[in-house]
Amino acid sequence: MKILILRYWDRVRSSLWFIPTLMAIVAVSLALTSVALDRQVTNWLLHAWGWTFTGGAEGASAVLGVIAGSMITIAGVVFSMTLVALSLATSQLGPRLLRNFLRDTTTQIVLGTFVATFLYCLLVLLTIRREEEIAFVPNVSVALGVFLAIVSVGVLIYFIHHVSVSMQANEIVARVSKELIAATDRLFPEHIGQDAPGNSMAPPDADFLDAFEREARPIPANADGYLQFIDTNALLALAIQEDVVIRLERLPGHYVVAGCPLMRVWPGERAADLPVEHANAAFALGNQRTSSQDIEFAVTQLVEIALRALSSGVNDPFTAITCVDHLASALSRLAAREMPSPYRYDSQGRLRVIALAATFPEVTGVAFNQIRQQARANAAVTIRLLETIIVVGRFTHRPEDRASLLMHVEMIVRGARKGLLEAEDRRVVEHRYQAAKQLCREPTGPRQ
Repeated sequence: MKILILRYWDRVRSSLWFIPTLMAIVAVSLALTSVALDRQVTNWLLHAWGWTFTGGAEGASAVLGVIAGSMITIAGVVFSMTLVALSLATSQLGPRLLRNFLRDTTTQIVLGTFVATFLYCLLVLLTIRREEEIAFVPNVSVALGVFLAIVSVGVLIYFIHHVSVSMQANEIVARVSKELIAATDRLFPEHIGQDAPGNSMAPPDADFLDAFEREARPIPANADGYLQFIDTNALLALAIQEDVVIRLERLPGHYVVAGCPLMRVWPGERAADLPVEHANAAFALGNQRTSSQDIEFAVTQLVEIALRALSSGVNDPFTAITCVDHLASALSRLAAREMPSPYRYDSQGRLRVIALAATFPEVTGVAFNQIRQQARANAAVTIRLLETIIVVGRFTHRPEDRASLLMHVEMIVRGARKGLLEAEDRRVVEHRYQAAKQLCREPTGPRQ
């Protein structure tokens, strides 16, 4: 159930209809409430404050009709502007950024404001009666409709500003970087379940790992798609219930083919008794990757923007440098975090789940490899890559992390030596290379 909630909530957040629908429901409720209370409060407000609408039935109908017509027209204009922004962003910066624009709360609220004002005025308009015997003019409701129209004008002005700003490359990169940093803070170093008492990071003995490799049986996937969510708490409960040890075979972001193993179960003879449907229910598959549990996807979005900026058709190294700068922020945070243990224990200290997790060397490979390959002939981006590694290196405190950074330094410099034609550019690269190599070869580094 939890995995379904996470899956549908992610879909709702990535849709343009959810917030406008909620605001439309609020508008309908507000219209019904204001009309119901209008008879009781209209005369009092008119005599006490003198600000309610007093134009009669014809005037009220005209005002509400104008507001309703203009609101639905503006809603169409806003929708068109949104589509244009989405089209430009996907064509210039990559189709995977479409989800970021669809999740833009400002756009959803703007659309919801105009739709809600339209529905409110339309419903209040239906309650106006012109016959003398049953004449009814909801003065307070009409005044509230005028107020909503004034608010909508302000929202429209802000939306025009928001669209013009959000289409700038630096703003888009900053938005993606914010999502990446949020994913880093959320995924590291969170633990699932309870660690073994007194030694949470200690792996089981080698004999058990050998026995697991020989005797564990696979549990296959029953569908195809990208792995979006894994409910490891549900897997931990299942392992305790069936008295088995489960090892995950796929990470969020991996593409899963039906019939391929999702996980392995030990002892192997109990795998046949494990409910396959129950086990598969802990995995949510979809048509695309998400950043909820997949930190590499958020990194890939920045990398895609940088690669498009470095392409011959765009040739915008400044945007690529901006992406590299934001990658430095995320990688520095990741380097300073403790990596979560893959071993999950129950309350009795028994190993139950071996959960895979993205490591710092893997994430740095996703961040640097493709940019390095594309920028080997670009001195500015190559130098910034080396400077970024120097910055990130000051936050690393694990030998394997420093080794991975050193490996990327060596590859960057080898490519630059072949790709850069200007001797002075190669000299600057060599200078950065020596500084980065010295930092990465330090035995230990203080955690920042």
